[in-house]
Amino acid sequence: MPSISAGQERSRVLVIGGTGYIGRFIVASSCREGHPTSVLVRDSALADPAKAALLQGFRDTGVTLVKGDLYNHESLVVAIKSADIVISAVGYTQLPDQIHIISAIKEAGNVKRFLPSEYGNDVDHVHAVEPAKSIFAVKARIRRAIEAEGIPYTYVSSNFFAGRFLPCLGQVGVSVLPTDKVLILGDGNVKAIFAAEEDVGTYAIKAVDDLRTLNKVLYLRPSSNILSHDELVSLWEKKTGKTFERVYIPEDEVLKKIQESPVPLNIKMSISHSVWVKGDHTNFEIDPSFGVEATELYSDVKYTTVDEYLNKLL
Repeated sequence: MPSISAGQERSRVLVIGGTGYIGRFIVASSCREGHPTSVLVRDSALADPAKAALLQGFRDTGVTLVKGDLYNHESLVVAIKSADIVISAVGYTQLPDQIHIISAIKEAGNVKRFLPSEYGNDVDHVHAVEPAKSIFAVKARIRRAIEAEGIPYTYVSSNFFAGRFLPCLGQVGVSVLPTDKVLILGDGNVKAIFAAEEDVGTYAIKAVDDLRTLNKVLYLRPSSNILSHDELVSLWEKKTGKTFERVYIPEDEVLKKIQESPVPLNIKMSISHSVWVKGDHTNFEIDPSFGVEATELYSDVKYTTVDEYLNKLL
């Protein structure tokens, strides 16, 4: 079943959190795919020089800026009434506040699909410790609230953002590429999944009008991008012609480091523990009853492989 039949008009997309880390990629993809696209904008965003420049860039590509606020119900309802699809890309501190979006969608009564802010692990298949456990639990609560209200949805589980995890070679608490040694959580054999941010935006937008993704989790599992930490290090060694010392950190030590680390390092470390130690990206099968896989549905999309991404870092 194609996502859009010939001659069918593309849905109007409203992005909430469009100036955020992943939101800007979703906005760009929505425009590229020909959707009439709008972004919810607070007055304070226009006063922020960096955001104002980004918003001007949006305008230049035909995006409509809609004045409104997550915490102002009336403005939210008005904004949502002008869209068919609502996509949230709010940051983790605002995840619980998506309850306001659900309430406004319910009142507006016209939304064909809601994509809440997800874009990481599938929160219904995690074995996380705090503080990641609580963050995942908030996302799960938002899912249950959407389902309880009968709002049509798609949840996007894109796993690791390439731009966050590849420039440090999958290490946590390190922001640069290794020069001599690599810190590996666990035994190095557990596989993680990486997706370039542009691809996350592309697949999310492909899904909005696709009946195959309705009330399903859309998983990004590009076959070339499923690697263990050891495989990732070996790939980098091959590219650089160097050999790095691999320092394996056993789980009990990882758990101790999580407890001792400040915010946001403890969050990053607990998410990495969930992936690199517990295997939460790859330790379950996608059952058709709850999920579909993006690269299978949209085989025409040329995604960025980990190999290609690492070449840009050379």
